[in-house]
Amino acid sequence: MKIKFSRRRFLATSAGALGAIAMPHLSRAADRPAATHGVQSGDVTVNGGVVWARADRPSQMLVEVATTESFKDARALPPIAALPESDFTAKMLIENLPGGQDIFYRVRFRDLSHTAVEGEPVVGRFRTAPADRRDVSFVWGGDVAGQGWGINPDDGGMVTFSAMRKHRPDFFLHSGDTIYADGPIESEVKLADGKTWKNVTIPEKAKVAETLDEYRAAHKYNFTDDNVRAFNAEVPIFVQWDDHEVTNNWSLSKELPATYKVRDISLLAARASRAFHEMYPMRESIVEPGRVYRKISYGPHLDVFVLDERSYRGPNGANLETDYGPASYFLGPDQIAWLKRGLLNSRATWKVIASDMPLSLVVSDTPKGGSEAIAQGDGPVRGREFEIADILRFIKMAPIKNTVWLTADVHYAAAHYYDPNKAQFQDFEPFWEFVSGPLHAGTFGPNALDNTFGPEVRFVKAPGKDSQNLPPSAGMQFFGHVKIDGASGQMIVTLRDRADVALWSTTLDPKLA
Repeated sequence: MKIKFSRRRFLATSAGALGAIAMPHLSRAADRPAATHGVQSGDVTVNGGVVWARADRPSQMLVEVATTESFKDARALPPIAALPESDFTAKMLIENLPGGQDIFYRVRFRDLSHTAVEGEPVVGRFRTAPADRRDVSFVWGGDVAGQGWGINPDDGGMVTFSAMRKHRPDFFLHSGDTIYADGPIESEVKLADGKTWKNVTIPEKAKVAETLDEYRAAHKYNFTDDNVRAFNAEVPIFVQWDDHEVTNNWSLSKELPATYKVRDISLLAARASRAFHEMYPMRESIVEPGRVYRKISYGPHLDVFVLDERSYRGPNGANLETDYGPASYFLGPDQIAWLKRGLLNSRATWKVIASDMPLSLVVSDTPKGGSEAIAQGDGPVRGREFEIADILRFIKMAPIKNTVWLTADVHYAAAHYYDPNKAQFQDFEPFWEFVSGPLHAGTFGPNALDNTFGPEVRFVKAPGKDSQNLPPSAGMQFFGHVKIDGASGQMIVTLRDRADVALWSTTLDPKLA
């Protein structure tokens, strides 16, 4: 029996598809390869960036790049394959671009079996890093589709992405928990006020992710939101991961709950890592395939050091070790050495350290009372804090100026000022840590504060202990916005909510040598 689809119906189906769809061949006019989840760009520097898209079948990704929206004098790049092995995703590093320039790119797919058959183009844009001291603007945050709060069209979908897009930032620093692989999405959730939250659902999100395809589907679910796709087409992403890309609070000591049929945490982490790298426009490491930590230079004023606090950590134990060793690893020795070298060699005005977890907020790993984060309670330095103390001491002794820590994870907004005069460990220079998120997940907090490194809460907005796991519709979804003034080098940090209301702001002056 032959199945007939109109061209309009076929494209609508393929554009919303979350997995590979086997379709019988129709006429060449009606059956063309389609980009299923929009386009993305990422890891943009002064002369290049990575472009990503996904097809609905085995295809070649064709990319054209131009410096004008009209695509006059566009440059066509060599085609690359989008195959089942990568879930039909493809990404391309575009090089030899002018600095400080709006770049327009156009992606379409060509059928591998019928090379005369090409799909409709999808257009995106990004701005390369400036070669001179121009203004730089970016947003950051984490935590998407967590605690069962998925895409609710009645609430406008993932509207925080629309609020961030209005600022036309140069890039978006995604601080992790890009998905909640361990968080099923149900069709309806009853709210405390008696109303009903209604989610868009897909079969793969009815359970925890265990297979490679289920991990892939969790990422693709987020890409079906209109706000996210519009944002991705205009704003490059610098992405890192945390725990929920695999499962809650994972380390090698993770004891998986009964909901998991796959009992090997290393196998789950390997599948999750592959899906994560397939779904985002990251520059890949030849030295260590699958590496997440990397430095991205965005002009003379800014270097971003993206950390990985998941892949090299020791077990989530009590975190009370009095000597440094494998049980205390959080970043691990190799990553710490890389960070020190990068900070020492950086000539940027500001060195942003993108940490997927806060330094001094206590995050426990129940039920055995383990520690999920760095902090384990008030000083002296113990466990994972040895690595942070080592880094902070190095920054002071080098000396390295103008370091700022940006993070998410705890699902509320905060600003922390670290003062050695108020700390148990005092061998460091004062610095700031800013916390934002969730972008689209339950709102929690505030967490208890550890005084080992002397943090002072300068701002916090959280629901309080009597109102945990608030839905996105409650309005307490947060992102951070950073602007670096090209002339003065001043950094303005603003914490905002999903209505784009500025909740708190501060201006940091560069400490010029």
